[in-house]
Amino acid sequence: MAEENDSFVKQMNKIFDENKDNKNEELFFTFKGVLYPNRLCSAETFEALETFEARKDDMLLIAYPKCGTNWVFQILIEMVAAISSNKELPLLRHLLVLEFGSPEKFLKMKEQLSPRYYATHLHYDNIPKSFLEKKVKMLVVFRNPKDAATSYYHFYNKNPLLPTPSSWDDFFQKFMNGEVAWKSYFDHALAWDKHMDEENVMIITYEELKEVSLLEIKLIFVLHIHFSVAYSYGGNLLQHSPYEQLIHEQIGICGKGQERY
Repeated sequence: MAEENDSFVKQMNKIFDENKDNKNEELFFTFKGVLYPNRLCSAETFEALETFEARKDDMLLIAYPKCGTNWVFQILIEMVAAISSNKELPLLRHLLVLEFGSPEKFLKMKEQLSPRYYATHLHYDNIPKSFLEKKVKMLVVFRNPKDAATSYYHFYNKNPLLPTPSSWDDFFQKFMNGEVAWKSYFDHALAWDKHMDEENVMIITYEELKEVSLLEIKLIFVLHIHFSVAYSYGGNLLQHSPYEQLIHEQIGICGKGQERY
């Protein structure tokens, strides 16, 4: 796990170093009307993603940028790895984000053992059809738009793969108009909100993540869906559960409140 994370960090640092002198206009490309960082994504990857075949026991974590992707994914993947017989988990982070990397990665993804866990920032309309047709379990994370915009602004400022805003006012206007990477926060949230009652979709918020007990309950529910290993004990889902200690350990490892992506 540590070696894989170190490898991911080294690869990202290499990309950052290679792009630190790039001009703002060189950092984006557009696919189906949405801006994406051209060193993380490519049109070829999106085209290959459209025909990628999901499996019914896959799970997809969805969040707009800076809304808790890394935090939730790390908690989830480490909990799954701790109780799963699939020793390939967790894989390199850049292989697990659907839209990141080159098209060749999908060959490796096809060979992954089940269950497979992926993350994405994509709008509902851009999720590959097979994920929707097979009713893949989806965990959708929302965040207060004010906090999301503020965090995204700072991320833009310190990330050489994204254009540096001339000012907060300039960035805020672009954020409100959907002229940022992955387009409009509001379109993203409204699209997913329409599907919140579907049986394979679970909605949680970044703010709820700060309430550890609620997070524990919902993650146990996710694990119950996939592995049938979480049990309800009367009125308290966690009390006397054989996974109570594991859950507390994993939340401690991930660092409560640390949004690093």
